[in-house]
Amino acid sequence: MPLPSIFRIPRPKTFLYLMSLRTGTELVTLSLLLNKVSGLYGILALLTGFHLSPLQLSMYIYSLAALALLCYLAPHIRQQSPLQCLALAWFYIFDSLINATYTALFGLSWFAVLAAHVSDSDAPASDLVPGGSTVNDTAGFTSPKYNVSKVDVIATPAAGVTTGQDAVAFGTPASATISSTLGSAVFQSGSITSISVISALWAVRLYFVLIVLAYARGVLRQHILATGSAFQPLHTGSDSAELAENPFRNGRVEGVGWQGRLGRAMVAVGRGYWFGKDDSDEWVRGVGGKFGGGGRKLDGTAQRTGVGERERRARSGTGPPPLRVAALQEVR
Repeated sequence: MPLPSIFRIPRPKTFLYLMSLRTGTELVTLSLLLNKVSGLYGILALLTGFHLSPLQLSMYIYSLAALALLCYLAPHIRQQSPLQCLALAWFYIFDSLINATYTALFGLSWFAVLAAHVSDSDAPASDLVPGGSTVNDTAGFTSPKYNVSKVDVIATPAAGVTTGQDAVAFGTPASATISSTLGSAVFQSGSITSISVISALWAVRLYFVLIVLAYARGVLRQHILATGSAFQPLHTGSDSAELAENPFRNGRVEGVGWQGRLGRAMVAVGRGYWFGKDDSDEWVRGVGGKFGGGGRKLDGTAQRTGVGERERRARSGTGPPPLRVAALQEVR
């Protein structure tokens, strides 16, 4: 039984209603490439003696590995290779999750360090959260180090010395009403603005995920219609007539070796999304290409497009000559 439409993954047909899915996927991949180049500059910073926390170092190493993988997958967007486009879609999902984790850890480090400075805590930032020491060193909390409105100096005679005195300086807090909790740092006006901007950017990122998924789905279904039969029982243990043939199944060219195993693993999750029927075939135009497969619809039935072959030849004068009556009489 198909899921109601409210539970289905959105399937955009165009990118921002202006460009094709292929163009949108190329732009999304280009933005991701530019983002991963920062990992190269992060590694080069080590050569200058700059100190990196283990959290930062792991992020830069991951960015370099992701950059190499993107350089391999990006050319296959125009080539419309089903396996590589599927891999790009899944990689973009995993990269989004990994970046969300790093963003959450950085945000936790920032707000923990900010709360410690607001409350004048003596606990070092490195003991609060991972990466806190690096955030503390680069956040600019240096002038003034302590949040005070005035400094009182109390001088007392030094023991055993008649010509000198001991002086003790202590600061009076500028505002005694500031809470020392993490919530006070989060709900500051500047912090709320930062959280709002980050949330908006992640909403855009979620839309990009849907675009890359939709393009990979279109490439996969185009490949199915061009090289195999349309909707029929799967050869992977499912007898549902509502699903298309798995192009990575055993017995097909695409299902041989590690590439076949990788392809079967990628389509195992969300099988209905990849192989399920659509209410219409408008997604064909969304990928910017034409379908092969003898002009078949998604339901496997043949469709007639344009002028028939016999009529076309008759119009162009290339058909067989008409049968003459005199020739029939000669035969008799």
